[in-house]
Amino acid sequence: MAELRFQINDKAIERLPPPENGRYIVRDTELKGFFLVVGTRKKTFTIQGDLREEGKRAATIRVAIGDTSEMSTRAARAVAKEYLAQISRGQHPRGECRIAKATTAAALETPEAPKIVGITLRAAWERYKISMVRKNRSERTIESYRDHIERIFAGWLETPLIELGNDPAKVAAKHDAITEENGPYIANGSMRTLRAVYNHARKTNRELPPDNPVGSIDWNGEKRRDTGMGLADLKGWFLELAAIDNPIRREFHLFTLLSACRPAALKEAKPSHLDLRRRVLHVPRPKGGADRAFDIPLSRQMIRCLLRAMRFGRLMYPFEAREWIFPADSADGHLAEQKEERSTLSKWGNELRQTFRTIANPAGVSELDARMLMNHSIPGVNAGYITRHKLLEDHLRSQQQAISSTIFNALGNAVAEDENLIAWLGLGAARNAICRAADEFAEREAISTCNQAMLRPTSIRHR
Repeated sequence: MAELRFQINDKAIERLPPPENGRYIVRDTELKGFFLVVGTRKKTFTIQGDLREEGKRAATIRVAIGDTSEMSTRAARAVAKEYLAQISRGQHPRGECRIAKATTAAALETPEAPKIVGITLRAAWERYKISMVRKNRSERTIESYRDHIERIFAGWLETPLIELGNDPAKVAAKHDAITEENGPYIANGSMRTLRAVYNHARKTNRELPPDNPVGSIDWNGEKRRDTGMGLADLKGWFLELAAIDNPIRREFHLFTLLSACRPAALKEAKPSHLDLRRRVLHVPRPKGGADRAFDIPLSRQMIRCLLRAMRFGRLMYPFEAREWIFPADSADGHLAEQKEERSTLSKWGNELRQTFRTIANPAGVSELDARMLMNHSIPGVNAGYITRHKLLEDHLRSQQQAISSTIFNALGNAVAEDENLIAWLGLGAARNAICRAADEFAEREAISTCNQAMLRPTSIRHR
C-alpha cells in the first residue's frame, strides 16, 4: 500500500485497516516528520529527522514514540515535537552516542519509554516570578504564588512541564490529594497558580501541549464566607474588643472595621502615609500592587482611632513607632499577625470587611460608593469614566462618615455604661484633646496635642 497523508488523530487511527502483509506509513499533514507505522498487529507513532553537522546532513534518525494502544495522538504529537526540536539542535532524542548514517523503515528502533526533557516547573516559576516583578505585583501576591509552587508542588519542582502537559490525569490526581490534605480552597488556589505558570511558560516553549493540564481537574466548590456582622451584633463585638489587653491590636481591629482595609495592607501603614490636613490614609501597595494604590477617606472616628494607635505605639514601642502606625515587637517592626482566639474576639480580618459592606446598606451608601471605598474594581463600561480622586475630598468622605456613624450609633448607651468601653472610648480629657486635634486637620498640631495628653493623668486606662 502506498503512503497515506492526512492529519493523524485518534478516530482516524481506529479506521485504518491492517495491511495484507508487511506495513505501511501514514504521514501527518500537520507536523512534518511525524508519522504512523501501521503493521499487521500494531500501529506505532514515529518521528524521523536529519541530524546536521556544519549545515550538512550527518545522519537520518527514526525513533518510535509508542504504540497507539498505549498513548493518545495528542500525547504522541507533544513528544514528537520535543524529539524533532532536539534533532534540529543536533541532539539524539535518546541521548545515544552512536548514530546510524541511514535508517530505513525496516530498521525501526525498539519502542521504549521516551525520556522527556524540557523546561522544569522550577525554571518556569523563576521566569514567571520575574514577569510578576516587572508587572509590579505586590510582594504578598508573589509570596502566595511562591508558597504554592515551592511548598505544595515541592515534589514537582524538577519535573518537566511537558510531562505534566502530556499527563493531565497526574495533575487531576494531585488536585485530589491537595484537597484531601490541605483543604479545597488551598487546592483550587495552588492549581490556579500552576495554570498561570504553565501558560506563561508556553509563550517561550512551544513544544508544550497547548491544552493546559489544569483544565482536567474538577474544581472544588467555593462559596464566599457569609460571616459578616449586622448592626445588632456590633455591641457584643465592641465589648469583646474593649477587653483586649493590647491597645495597638485593639485599634488595628477597629480601624479594619471602619475602613474595610485589607489587614495585610493595613499592617504596613506608616505615619508618613497619614495626611490629616486632607483627612486621608494612603495605601501605596494594596492587593494588586502599586498600580492599585489609593487613598482612604477618614471619618472623625477613624482619625481618633489612628491617633490613639500612634500614641500607644510611642509608649510601648518608641523605636518601631517612628516608622509604623501599628508597631509591634516583630522582625519587621509592625504588627505581623492579626488573628485572635475566637473565644477572645469572634470576628477579625476579612470578616470585618464583610461587616463594613453589610452596614453600608443601612447607612444609605450606594453599591458604587461602597465599592470605591473598599477599592474594588467597578464593573461595566462606565468604570473608566469615573475619576475616584475627584470624589474623594467631599462625596466619598461623607459616605465614609455615614458608615462610621452608623457603626457607633449601634452601640447605644454601652459607651457610657461598660467599664472597658468607658476607659477606651468614653468622654475624658485625653479623648477630648484628640477630638479637637483631629478636627483641626493639621498633623503637627494633632500629634502635639496627643503628646501633651500622654503626659497628663487621664481616664484612658493603659493596658
